[in-house]
Amino acid sequence: MTVAELSELRKSLRIGNFHYKVVKNTLAKKASGDTPVSAVQDSFKGPVGIAISYDDPVMIVKKILEYSRNNEKLKVRSGIIEGKLCTADELKAVAALPPRNVLLSMLAGALQSPLSRLYCAINATVNSFINIMNSLEDKREVLK
Repeated sequence: MTVAELSELRKSLRIGNFHYKVVKNTLAKKASGDTPVSAVQDSFKGPVGIAISYDDPVMIVKKILEYSRNNEKLKVRSGIIEGKLCTADELKAVAALPPRNVLLSMLAGALQSPLSRLYCAINATVNSFINIMNSLEDKREVLK
């Protein structure tokens, strides 16, 4: 990749809390030894770029894969997400996920839904009881 293309990639990654570095293979192998990312050492062949995310792993995978679609020189071989080695196909599956905040809101909605239904059911029962009592009271007044 040219310097301009790398600058464009880094510029697209500056939006989030992401870093992208091109590193030497020997340095990457030594740095990753005896760490959770040591599983990726076999991928350190040829020019290697390392993208690091401190917040949302899904967003950086999306951005890198999006850039690699537009620039055929960038090939994604593998990645590590929370200590697990992922192949390129697994990274594509991760990129298909919604962002973290959307997933959290979906979870909150799923947790809230049963409580909301229970509230509606109890409220409907109480309202129907009140309506029956009011109609009985109205009938008594009519009969008097």
